[in-house]
Amino acid sequence: MDNCAKILSQAGYAVETSLTGRAGLEKLKDQMFDVVVVDLKLPDINGIEILKFARQINPDMMIVMITGYSTVATAVEAMKSGAYDYIPKPFTKDEFLTVITKAIEKVDLIRENKRLREELHLRSSLDNLVGKSPKMQKIYQLIEKVAPTESNVLIYGETGTGKELLARALHTKSRRQGKPFVPIDCTALPESLLESELFGHLKGSFTGAIATKPGLLETADEGTIFLDEIGNISLVTQGKLLRVIQEREFKPVGGTETRKVDIRLIAATNKDLEEMVKEEKFREDLFYRLNVVPIFMPPLRERKSDIPLLAYHFLKKYPREDGKPIEGISSEAMKFLVEYDWPGNVRELENIIERAIVLSNDKMINPEHLPFGIQGIKLRLPTEALRTKDELKKAKRQLQKQVTDKIEKSFLLSTLERNQWNISNCAKETGIDRANFHALMRKHSIKRPRHQ
Repeated sequence: MDNCAKILSQAGYAVETSLTGRAGLEKLKDQMFDVVVVDLKLPDINGIEILKFARQINPDMMIVMITGYSTVATAVEAMKSGAYDYIPKPFTKDEFLTVITKAIEKVDLIRENKRLREELHLRSSLDNLVGKSPKMQKIYQLIEKVAPTESNVLIYGETGTGKELLARALHTKSRRQGKPFVPIDCTALPESLLESELFGHLKGSFTGAIATKPGLLETADEGTIFLDEIGNISLVTQGKLLRVIQEREFKPVGGTETRKVDIRLIAATNKDLEEMVKEEKFREDLFYRLNVVPIFMPPLRERKSDIPLLAYHFLKKYPREDGKPIEGISSEAMKFLVEYDWPGNVRELENIIERAIVLSNDKMINPEHLPFGIQGIKLRLPTEALRTKDELKKAKRQLQKQVTDKIEKSFLLSTLERNQWNISNCAKETGIDRANFHALMRKHSIKRPRHQ
């Protein structure tokens, strides 16, 4: 045990030792440890008893068992009782440090997961808006101020930044909470249908109007209506919408009588509406009616500190089909996620995490589970100066293999995902013989997900 303590101390770890099991139990009662190394055979207490006691005190503590009496039975008993790992004597310094280092990494990962879950819980009242960056803190402050009012809100932001989530948060925090929140995507419908969806129509008002249908404005009465991408509606519909804002009334398509409505209007756009006003593509009077309280949702590349929190949020949102949870995201994979610019913003990140969950057979999301465009190519360059032609050739071959392997594995994973892991379809699509495709999968240790 003294040798183990010396190894750990030299590696920079703070170490406490006990010569007997009972002395170790007393320390466990009084102090918190990240990793506990226990010899299975002690002079006074069996190591399994200490293991069980330590797990009761702190289930997150990593327990590493050491014994010179290595049998399958004792290993199984230790692992069933909650040991992190099991090292039979004799072992080398490197073997011992490798196990301890991995145990410490596991502890750090558990702590990070807990911290992120706590932060997510604090933000749950804001309807899944996730982030702690300075820009998101300003958004939360605006929500608290603006939500209780009846002012119209215009949300600016690129596609995928979470404009609808912000609108829902405003509704949830308003006096209209409990009343309808009705979203409509102004780009999803042609102009003729958009007007009918908004204002409703009477039977026979146009071809196909076989029955009278109430519009979304009527559905949203006493609640909130959210018009996403409002910059795409025509000038005609803009005029009718202006009347709704000013008079709180509208006419259904084909109708002559006005109907009253009590709504709060929140709109969103990824366009420059002021520039559209100058170009006479958007009504100036409607713009000023909508732009009472402008809120700008920042793109993800401008709040990169939020990426880990968002990634873990989506990790929790999409459980794996086999029921076995993914415990976290490796530091290398997270580094790639943080460094990527995310042109598709939060929506793209959500899709990538969902994809990684599907592809991962492990307890962790690793770089190989990310799309090639995100994980990039990390080359291991020679650490010493090259002196001869042969050394240069060897280094070039090694770097070429690194790049080729990276591209090859990404190619295989994307092909398998696209074809739902049907090897015959993969072979047909790529022109690679089925047996050769299987061989490439074995080469890169790619295994079929259990739910496939």
